Amino acid sequence: MAPALTETPVDPQSVFSYKNPSPKVFPDGIKTSGQCNPEPQLLKPYDQFPKEVTGPTVWNAEDYKHNPEQWTHHFSEEEVKEMSDTADAFMASETPLTGITKEKFPLPKMSAFLEALRKEILNGKGFLLFKGFPVQAWGNHKSAVAYMGLGTYLGYFISQNGFGHVLGHVKDTGADPTQIDKVRIYRTTARQFFHADDSDIVGLLCIAKSLEGGESDIASTHQVYNTLQKEHPDVVETLTQPIWYWDRKGEVSAGQEQFTRQPVFYMETDPDGRVYTKWDPYYVRSLKRFSDAGIIPPLSEAQEKAAQVLEETCQRHALHMILDIGDIQFLSNAHILHSRTAYKDYPPPAPRRHLMRLWLSTPESEGGWRLPFADSDHKKRSGVQVNDTPPRALLDAE
Repeated sequence: MAPALTETPVDPQSVFSYKNPSPKVFPDGIKTSGQCNPEPQLLKPYDQFPKEVTGPTVWNAEDYKHNPEQWTHHFSEEEVKEMSDTADAFMASETPLTGITKEKFPLPKMSAFLEALRKEILNGKGFLLFKGFPVQAWGNHKSAVAYMGLGTYLGYFISQNGFGHVLGHVKDTGADPTQIDKVRIYRTTARQFFHADDSDIVGLLCIAKSLEGGESDIASTHQVYNTLQKEHPDVVETLTQPIWYWDRKGEVSAGQEQFTRQPVFYMETDPDGRVYTKWDPYYVRSLKRFSDAGIIPPLSEAQEKAAQVLEETCQRHALHMILDIGDIQFLSNAHILHSRTAYKDYPPPAPRRHLMRLWLSTPESEGGWRLPFADSDHKKRSGVQVNDTPPRALLDAE
């Protein structure tokens, strides 16, 4: 159901908090912080943003289009064996999937490589495609264990929705993609425009492919930013203003508003901070029920232009890739925007397109970006957390 347009007074003691979680509900003692508003005093105005971003996070699709070896890693037999043996041992321990940690999933031979990958995703080009993950031989359970085990070397699992899913499933559930105020688009076959997920790193493991479509495009946000600064500085200025309302789509904890308000482009809180991006047009355009009621303003002409120009510029700078069965794509959400084409599934009884998804958090004290949010150093920052919904890791969509 759509969220109500009015708020009921809430006892301040019941207002959502990610601090001091119940160990009975969150075994590791850490709760996903969820969707927060930025701290107003930490936001920087447009005149403090750089005219141009430089460094390894700025890349051109043409540099990689014909050189997949620069962004693709084929798992070796030795790496597959190490993941397989560790997954078998973890499964034998009967620890639930939600209990996977780096300590409980030792990969001594791969750990140095995975640490380098983590730094490359956070501070380098921001993406990598793994190939050769044996999902068909292993099945969904063992594949999920090994995939989440890999994820522990990149960040902390965070909840992706109001159900508490820390292992998500990008799969058509029959939801209506036109009902964008209620429906998350990853649960449909619809096109996803360029966006960033509500996590520091996102991982996608391909379990089953579609008949057609469902292909991936990514773009360097900093390359896009530089282009916009040259061609449409007015658009950049609009995107740096905290005037963008972001729908929570009913995934709301006690005491929270039905939406957040923030910029699209942020600056890190360091004196030499980088430009960080948070964007998803579906979340921005799904608020008509509130603007029609006069609760928030509708998108202005400048905002409509900014949204359109941002999408078009991402398309110009996009690197296209196709995920085959057994491929894993890891991306930074800080400086990569990604999209997906609409798709059509094979007719039954063939399996539907299915990607297992991870949202991973990297707090600032562990090398993550220093963001203007109160939860910037929380281990499980961002994500979607509703009240005390416990973490869940199912093997398929629900």
